[in-house]
Order: sequence, then structure tokens, then C-alpha cells
Amino acid sequence: MLYDTLADRTAVITGAASGMGAATARLLAAQGVRVALLARRAERLEELAAKITADGGRALAVAADVTDQASVDAAADLVHRELGRVDLVVNAAGVMLPNPLDAGRADEWQRMLDTNVAGALRVIRAFTADLVAAAAEGRTADLVNISSIGAHITFPNYAVYGATKAALTYLSASLRTELGPRDVRVTNIEPGLTDSELAGHVDNAELSGQLDGMFEALGGLSSDEIADLIAYTTSRARHINLRQLVVLPTRQA
Repeated sequence: MLYDTLADRTAVITGAASGMGAATARLLAAQGVRVALLARRAERLEELAAKITADGGRALAVAADVTDQASVDAAADLVHRELGRVDLVVNAAGVMLPNPLDAGRADEWQRMLDTNVAGALRVIRAFTADLVAAAAEGRTADLVNISSIGAHITFPNYAVYGATKAALTYLSASLRTELGPRDVRVTNIEPGLTDSELAGHVDNAELSGQLDGMFEALGGLSSDEIADLIAYTTSRARHINLRQLVVLPTRQA
């Protein structure tokens, strides 16, 4: 589809080095959006930015770690210097590290909390003033948070991951009460099985095998399909907020 209304907007996309973040950056840039690519892996960001530029788009690679406040602040400063005010933020950075709770993997718990919850908050803090100002000028302003079906459907051994995504889903709902009256849209997207790098982070061989079996039995969504949903959502007329989207492979639904 073509999303002509996205042209000339400026977006920040976290987790842009791979998966849903990278796919979203490619699609938005193809629609005329200036995209700031945020992630830790600078080399991948540079490659993606070069590809977008070669295709006629505008992209800024910004190496940043959402778990570090100083890094996010520095990234926001660079985005503002190079691209100006932002009117679209996509929180796609995330990590999924399932294990039985009694394994006591406090390192994994902290990493998921820092990335999936606090990381999203840091990015929201850095760019909320931009979104509010854009909306006050009569422009469309969007905050999109990528949560998960795990936010409200429980899976054994995914308790902490699900809890972090439930927190993000709740945060999105609460932010609508604060930002909606100021014409800033907040959309929460909860994908089911999706082909991304999340599965590659799993260090439990049994759970990794289970994931492979689920993809084999149920099929999975592609990152490009999630990107298409984000483009559709953010290209609606500014008075329409698609607030909560659950997207699953048909066999998982």
C-alpha cells in the first residue's frame, strides 16, 4: 500500500538495527518520512541508512543504548540537530529472555526490565515534548509502542518477559489519558509469533526448540507485516487513534 500522508514527517525508531525496527524504518522512509535509526549496533545502522539513502530516502544512523539515560539524551540531541522536531516515535527495541522463574536469572530479568520498560520510558521522555508541540501546531503526532501478545496471554517460562510487556501495554493506555487530550495519538501493538531476532536471544535449548516447533506448526508473521501495520496506523487522519492492535498468525489466533 501507499501511505502518502506520511510524507515529510520525522520519525525516531528504536531497535532499528534488525527485525521490526529495521522493517519499519525502510517502509516509512519509502513513504517520504525522515527516519532516525536508533540501536546499539552502529555498523548495521550505517548499512541500513546507506540503503535508505540509495533508495532516495533520508536516514540518520544514531548508535544508542536505550538502557542508558546519557546515551538516549545524546541521541535525542543529535536527532534534533540533524532532523529537527520529531512527530512520530516507534518504540521497537525489545528483548525476550524466557526461563523458568526458579532458574533465578536475575541478569535476564534486569535486562528485560531495562530494555522493554525503562528503555521505552527513556525514549518517551526524550521526545514527548516534540510530539506535543507538533500536535499543538495542528500536525499529526504519534507514539507507537511494540508490546506483545504475552502482555495478557500467559506462557510457561515467559513470566518476566510477559510482565514487562504487560507494563508497556498499561503504560500505553495510561499515556493516552495524558497525551490524547493534547492530540497526540498513542498506539500499542501486540504481535504474536513474528520472525525477528527475539528468538535468537533465547539461551535455553528446550525453549528455543519449542519456539521453532510453534513457528513450524502455526506459521509466523514477518517483520515487514508489522511495519505495514505501523504505517497504516500512523497514516490515518489525525483525529483517529487506533489505540490497541493485536495481530496474530491465523493459526495462532
